[in-house]
Amino acid sequence: MIVLGIESSCDETSVALVKDGKKILANIVASSLKLHSKYGGVVPEIASRMQLESIASVFLEAIKVAKISPKKIDLISCTITPGLPGSLFVGISFAKALALSLEKPLLGINHVYSHIYANFLCHNNIKLPVIALVVSGGHTSLFYIKDFSNIQVIGQTNDDACGEAFDKVAKILGLGYPGGPLIERLAKRGDKYKIKFACSGTKNELDFSFSGIKTSVLYYLKGKKVNTCIKQDLAACFQETVINTLIKKALIACKRKNVKQLLIGGGVAANSNLRNKFLASTKESGITCFFPSISLCMDNAAMVSGLAYQLNKQGAKDNLYLNVQFN
Repeated sequence: MIVLGIESSCDETSVALVKDGKKILANIVASSLKLHSKYGGVVPEIASRMQLESIASVFLEAIKVAKISPKKIDLISCTITPGLPGSLFVGISFAKALALSLEKPLLGINHVYSHIYANFLCHNNIKLPVIALVVSGGHTSLFYIKDFSNIQVIGQTNDDACGEAFDKVAKILGLGYPGGPLIERLAKRGDKYKIKFACSGTKNELDFSFSGIKTSVLYYLKGKKVNTCIKQDLAACFQETVINTLIKKALIACKRKNVKQLLIGGGVAANSNLRNKFLASTKESGITCFFPSISLCMDNAAMVSGLAYQLNKQGAKDNLYLNVQFN
């Protein structure tokens, strides 16, 4: 079964073709990130305009790379939540037009859940139930997954998402946008034990809060003459504290649910220090930790196609009244 997926929840425009929920035939991604960088964040109007301009060419490129006729597509899927409304409308509208013209079934997909599925595109030894952690610019959530249609939120951020906190700290340090890769690069030369930070406590032990540590960074710099060494140490200590918090809560979730496999997804999962620390910590706890490939950590349509295949097998379906879901 060949599933076409469309991902347009933020600043990427992606179209993918995946066979049987596993084999990626094509996964084309066009990003408008450079256009947003000078504004310090994603500008919704710019994102949706660029997606409207590029989605047809991205689709044609995907078909070309996959070397298949559109008539060979069995199912068309697209992200419907969460995301920027204007961007989601572009992807949904294109998906509905394809479904109508090709007379193919249509299925809407949750963007965050598809980040979890990215692991299944890279690994063959994942067995449900599992705990999953999604860490990105807009989301930081823990899930207990019994099967693809039974995903339970057991923890989430009360304020800033993890990636959002990286972006804001990078802005405080004058580094630019997006902040994650810039903080990671700077942290490699810093002393992660130099400054003591802590993430705020939460009522639910599995929830997250990153706004407090962001404020702590701001106050730490107040009145100081900031040089490169201070920035390096601060980046290293901030990153270390955030990663340790993610690990601690993910391990608690695994213990509570008596689960021995942990899946990590989302853009922040591309951070090499985060990957190494998670792998080391979970190994010590007797838990197997999985990450997608770096390219599949970022927003892409292959993960949308893969999850759509699995949900379709379980009987999920939509129609041409499909629309953006607002949570």
